Amino acid sequence: MTATANGPAIRLDALRKRYGKTVALDGLTMTVERGEVFGFLG
Repeated sequence: MTATANGPAIRLDALRKRYGKTVALDGLTMTVERGEVFGFLG
C-alpha cells in the first residue's frame, strides 16, 4: 500500500484482536478521511 496526499488518513481492513480466548474485535473495517475527527470507544 502506498500513501498518497489524497488518500485516507487511516484505513483498517478486517482487523482482529483477541485477549486469550476473548475476541475483542472480529473483522473491523473502517476508513478515517483526512480532516475528520474520530473517536472509538469500547
